[in-house]
Amino acid sequence: MYDVVLLTLGSERDAPGGCGSGGACCGGATGADTGPTSQAATGSGQTDTGQCATERPRVPVLACADALNARGARVETVTARSDAEIDAVLARFDGPARPDGLTWPDPDSKTRLVIATASDGQLRAVLRRLVKRYAPAPSKRPADLPGNRTLPDLPPVAVLPLDPARGGTHRDLAAQLGLPRDPAAVAAAVLDGTPRRLDLLRNDGGSVTLDGALLGAADDAGRPLHWRARVEVDDTILTDGSEPLLACAVGNAGGYATLNDVTLLTAPDPADGQVEVAVAVPVVVRSAWGRKRVRLEVRRARGRAVSVLPREGRVPYLDDGVESELTRKRSWWVEPGAWAVWSI
Repeated sequence: MYDVVLLTLGSERDAPGGCGSGGACCGGATGADTGPTSQAATGSGQTDTGQCATERPRVPVLACADALNARGARVETVTARSDAEIDAVLARFDGPARPDGLTWPDPDSKTRLVIATASDGQLRAVLRRLVKRYAPAPSKRPADLPGNRTLPDLPPVAVLPLDPARGGTHRDLAAQLGLPRDPAAVAAAVLDGTPRRLDLLRNDGGSVTLDGALLGAADDAGRPLHWRARVEVDDTILTDGSEPLLACAVGNAGGYATLNDVTLLTAPDPADGQVEVAVAVPVVVRSAWGRKRVRLEVRRARGRAVSVLPREGRVPYLDDGVESELTRKRSWWVEPGAWAVWSI
């Protein structure tokens, strides 16, 4: 039977420093409070060896643990509040030592991971640590790594969504992928399912993207602000930076496919080995009577990589729901089938 780790993060934040601000997931806990909350669940009983303030496992986590226990799995719930604590969990998936000294995941591991997520940013925080752990440096690239990849197959993970609302109108990645949301169904996917491999976007800022990114902003009245950037997809230039933009969508999945009533991405597919990119450009046209009006032109392209070079100032953007600002060139590229979810 399998050992199952139910991992939650101690905060919904996913700041640039990692799991949270300064690499912390629970308000930067220090001192005696930095140990992870670890609970070995046997049967229906659980022991509590530490807390982040008054944090305790949420009801869906407990329900999933009960369903796993009922099937004979050995379950441990862990609350991580820093990158280091996430890494301690991920180390359980290391494979045997390789002759080249690289650390790669064990393809025959009997340990399975469930990530309880309140947001896509939390799921991204864990995948980012997986990439950091297993991606070899370019100088140590092994011969058995596929030519279109920079990292090996990452261990499959199960996703336990904690926010019911994100399964409806504001769909999270689990909803887009059609993954189960009921704790018992998630447990069944972990024990009876098969890995469903998905594309991963890496970027030159050291992070990853699972769903997509949306660049641009609006003023306090909700009016979109103009900005300029050079946007390239492989060898296609969508804009050279000389014209104003309202938005740019970088899509691995469909979270940013539409903006208000405008369709940006037409067919984003997280398993096709390509990234879909769109820019929304306001174009001034004249009618037959000489009147000017503004028409929104959406330009699209698909490829293996995309780069965005801001021409001036800071460009606000969302990446898997996490807010940030772009001040220099940023490139994303596709890692086909690099990560996987347990699915039935």
